[in-house]
Amino acid sequence: MQKQPTEVLLVEVVMVVNYMMLVRQIKFMAFSGLTLVSLNVFATPDIQTWQTETGAKVLFVPANDIPMLDIRIAFDAGSARDADLSGVAVLTNGLLSEGAAGKSSQKVAEGFESVGANLSYEASRDMAIVGVRSLTESRYLSAAISNLAEVLTQPDFPEQAFQRELNRMKVSVKARQQSPAALAGEAFNRAVFGDHPYALPSAGTDESLKKITLQDVRDFYKQYYVAKNATVAIVGDVDRVQAEEIVKAVLSGLATGVKPESLPPVKPLTQAKKVVIDYPSAQTHIFVGQPGTWRGDADYFALYVANHPFGGSGFASRLVEVIREERGLAYSVYSYFSPLRQAGAFTMGMQTKTEQTQQALTLLQEQLQKYVTEGPEEEELEASLSNITGSFPLKLDSNSKLLGYISMIGFYDLPIDYLDNFIDNVKAIDVDTINDALKRRIDPDRLVTVVVGKQ
Repeated sequence: MQKQPTEVLLVEVVMVVNYMMLVRQIKFMAFSGLTLVSLNVFATPDIQTWQTETGAKVLFVPANDIPMLDIRIAFDAGSARDADLSGVAVLTNGLLSEGAAGKSSQKVAEGFESVGANLSYEASRDMAIVGVRSLTESRYLSAAISNLAEVLTQPDFPEQAFQRELNRMKVSVKARQQSPAALAGEAFNRAVFGDHPYALPSAGTDESLKKITLQDVRDFYKQYYVAKNATVAIVGDVDRVQAEEIVKAVLSGLATGVKPESLPPVKPLTQAKKVVIDYPSAQTHIFVGQPGTWRGDADYFALYVANHPFGGSGFASRLVEVIREERGLAYSVYSYFSPLRQAGAFTMGMQTKTEQTQQALTLLQEQLQKYVTEGPEEEELEASLSNITGSFPLKLDSNSKLLGYISMIGFYDLPIDYLDNFIDNVKAIDVDTINDALKRRIDPDRLVTVVVGKQ
């Protein structure tokens, strides 16, 4: 079994592509010509959707190129639902495969491995997922789907596995306390999100992990792993009738349940905040930002495109050019938006030598102020639009990537034609649109600044 990360697909951070080499070596028009050729042969997938009798949402894309099927069930059961038990969502999700339908974890694993299937599971801030990849030949697929149904609908949550995983999470908390990057990230989230559920670490804290009981895990599962709280994504070499049967087979053992109440909005910052943590590290870790955008935000595409030339395009970004190339203050410097159900963070980050901390921090803030005031240059925007639209087909060039996108569309209630219109929505963004969005949505005078390093 293998956990498969989904964060890059749920967050949709602008792909960090070091295309500066291309910009330097190839004339812009030639690069644009290549982009146009690639787009002419690109077609977005046909997404079919329906709702089960028990209330689960299903999105299906037939893909007949290879005899494989990918299925992912996403629940609104991420760490934002932890309440005062930070870590319970991650713990619950991780225990699903540790014993199901009376089978030990070893038997569960062998059940998938014997038919070449790959079980995946993960919990992030907004969602918890369970899924499988399998060959579509009947003798393999039927066994994989049966095993997935058992893991999803009949978890045993054995005491021994609970204690082992809980102890592992406690060790992980201690390890994070020894990592300046982790300390900075956690402090940043607390300062940006305040009393919102997004503020706490998904993997728990010392205090919360001491309180979690096995009954808490069972109660969490019972409340959130229900049909009305499920979004099912299927991509693979099956037809609609087969897809419907697969969904019934996987979800039939789930209670109907109810959808949880909506998460509260993230409150905007009312003033600047600075957090300084003394830590004996070789370099100082810096995070600067504030609440940003969310899935379905009307300003999403403007902010998405705006970030690309600023700090989201690797070596071609302004931040890298100014802070790394011109001043030599950091090896890596970046910015990104993390859209979630509610407003995720806009984050700028870097590591620098301790004696250069204030210089690097001042320059970072100056660059943001300048960008919000003036926006990108036309040439920067043209290059970014070409890069984003030209690389977009690569984000859908495998079943697993496509699965992540349609799961995101369903979970966040995005338009079913989101992928069809993605390129047009990006190309519609101009300098005026970016300038308007930046001035309304980014306030350089109300930033969270976190500095972790030797003081």
